Amino acid sequence: MTGPWPVAALRLRGPLFGSKMKSLPYKWELVVLLWFAYFFNQGDRQIFNVVLPLIKADLGLSDVQLGLVASIFTWFFALLVPFSGYAGDAFRRKWIVFGSLLTWSVATLVTGFSAGLLHLILFRSITTGGGEAFYYPSANSLIGDYHEKTRAMAMSIHQTSLYAGIVVSGFAAGFIGERLGWRAAFFIFGGLGILLAFIVLFRLRDTEAGGAGRSAQERISPSAILRQIFRKPTVALLSLAFAGVVFVNIGYLTWMPTFLHEKFQMSLAQAGFASMFYHHLFAFAGVLLGGKCSDRWSIRRPQARVEIECLGLLLGAPFIYVMGSSNSLLWTCAGLAGFGFFRGVYDSNIYAALFDVIEPRVRASVSGVMICFAFMTGAFAPILLGWAKQTMGLDQGIAALSAVYLASAGFVFAVLKMTFDKDFVCLAAREV
Repeated sequence: MTGPWPVAALRLRGPLFGSKMKSLPYKWELVVLLWFAYFFNQGDRQIFNVVLPLIKADLGLSDVQLGLVASIFTWFFALLVPFSGYAGDAFRRKWIVFGSLLTWSVATLVTGFSAGLLHLILFRSITTGGGEAFYYPSANSLIGDYHEKTRAMAMSIHQTSLYAGIVVSGFAAGFIGERLGWRAAFFIFGGLGILLAFIVLFRLRDTEAGGAGRSAQERISPSAILRQIFRKPTVALLSLAFAGVVFVNIGYLTWMPTFLHEKFQMSLAQAGFASMFYHHLFAFAGVLLGGKCSDRWSIRRPQARVEIECLGLLLGAPFIYVMGSSNSLLWTCAGLAGFGFFRGVYDSNIYAALFDVIEPRVRASVSGVMICFAFMTGAFAPILLGWAKQTMGLDQGIAALSAVYLASAGFVFAVLKMTFDKDFVCLAAREV
């Protein structure tokens, strides 16, 4: 299991790792632990997209049926996220993160035994999607509790695991699939995820801000969550913008490997790597730059986080158009890189900006509602692009995603001009 973190150099404390950690504060150890969990969250999710042609040939499925599997996954994920968000505010987040990681890893492994469309829907769409739904609100809430002044940077670092997981799985799944078959990719990633789940169980700890640390009178109520959503237009507008971004991302992740494989006659390993590497390498740089700048600038100007989001969306849209419409592999890769960089800039403040307008005690719940809406919307992307592939061509379908990015930028611009100043929650700066 590899990544840009020199984890081997860290001496972790506890019965599993031996001696006490010498220099890394727990709030950053938390980020490292969740980094690897999210790495497998996204890696397991991307395996299916990379080996689509192999599954299609082996099981005799159509493009629309394969798109349907991805769409049902996203719909089921979206339906459960509000419940997972509420659970993150009401119960121990450590156990929620562990259970989520274990569930989706077992489901990924079992997906390798699928023999038809119904098996893929059951193991991949429902079980894997349901397991993954419970991870992000609790994990992000934990990071928010442990990091205040460094919130955007900590969340940006956590976000880089999404990019690393997709890139590594994009290449590894294609490589394994071409040599050992598509089933082996699911077996290997699922097994490694199960091992990681028990490491997380021994290392992760909660804070008193978690639901289990509150008295019965202090437990969050559904009405308090709804007040945060419906009385603050900023939450609705940021959710609309995020829905557009998720729509674009899901469509890109599902069909870009197939797009490169068919348009430029790449092998599955080459297409899986190229479709993910250039985009996520530059996204890695963009998210860290956006997180660093927003943490610094928001001290003097609270709107900075939202301004950076808007900039990322506006400047990313032209690169999406180039990515889909160009007949040159070089320009397609340039589009992937530019789209990735500005997607990272936006990603650095998705939740850091949201947390500026909601109270800490309902962060997981409100995040869950926003994720639910975004993924319910984004779930239509795979099947719509599958339809576009059969009618007007996948290149035109992908290029059209640029218009969705521009619409999202418009929602964020409306936040800056109309709602943010009124909805901003000013909290005393503190470090947990």
